[in-house]
Amino acid sequence: MRVLDTYISGLGVFLPETMSVDDAVAQGLYPAADAATNQLTGVAIAGDLPAPEMALRAAQDAVKRAGADPESISLLLYADAWHQGPDGWQPQYYLQRHLVGGDVLAVEVRQGCNGMFSALELAASYLAAQPDRRTALAVAADNFGTPLVNRWRTGPGFIVGDGASAVLLSKESSFAQLMSVRSVAIPELEELHRIGQPLFPPAATTGLGMNLADRAGEFKKWAMTQPDVMDAWLKLYRRMLEVINPTLEDAGITIRDVTRVSFPNSGRDVVEQRWTAALGLTLAQSTWEFGRTIGHISASDQIIALDHLLSTDELRPGDNYLMVGIGPGITISSAVIRINDRPRWLV
Repeated sequence: MRVLDTYISGLGVFLPETMSVDDAVAQGLYPAADAATNQLTGVAIAGDLPAPEMALRAAQDAVKRAGADPESISLLLYADAWHQGPDGWQPQYYLQRHLVGGDVLAVEVRQGCNGMFSALELAASYLAAQPDRRTALAVAADNFGTPLVNRWRTGPGFIVGDGASAVLLSKESSFAQLMSVRSVAIPELEELHRIGQPLFPPAATTGLGMNLADRAGEFKKWAMTQPDVMDAWLKLYRRMLEVINPTLEDAGITIRDVTRVSFPNSGRDVVEQRWTAALGLTLAQSTWEFGRTIGHISASDQIIALDHLLSTDELRPGDNYLMVGIGPGITISSAVIRINDRPRWLV
């Protein structure tokens, strides 16, 4: 989707302290072989700090940095991948109560690690629908430090970390512009993240832990006996290009115009062989060196990386930032952000 006249006026990030992978290996939490293969160095761990509180802190920073009035926000979208609080309770209203006020449409976006892409697309469309809608807030937050998650062994090639991010979108010209955003689903691979588990009762109600690595292994074995599924699996990364190339076209650029690119925070082989090589980019153009220090923070990876690149002056006016994500569904998402100026909070 080509996005018109939609700008990023504020960014907010909350990152707790990190634990080193070396310490995790020494304590027997993380296999030494995985550490050598993936070359990850640390993971952000929030302890008992709730995800909605991290989301609130990131959102407060985004609003403050933008110099915006939180009561002027027209839409609040809250993206998450893991449980946020008591069952039957909605986390977006925590931010509505403590930040934006009661007249805002507030919605939770449950699309796993691609939730922020969906939030950006929905927010941009919502702002464009009516002239009096001026700003929208998209946040993402997760704390995986619960009994049903072993963050060190949850997924193949990554370690899940905790944290939050926030993006304030505006119709007023600002330091960065959302140029395009797009997602595509590959429903033939829907079973990848649930194989071997019943749809009912939900696993969280029975005490069954989340282990995506084991499910992925079982799915690959099963897929070998299903020609249509195996065909979709083999085409997975080709479909990535079918998402990214139109996103670049919508932004009016080519891959040669991309200054930096971010993917989900994963091991070196995953990023280098499956992502940058397919795009004709180098590992140095990616945010892997930063991402390897904090872990895979679900829907926040790409926004946290954007904030880091801006604060370290690695993205400058005129640069194009490509974000790419993959999540359960399977969905593949991408977005292009153009840097217009140095953010006001860094001047």
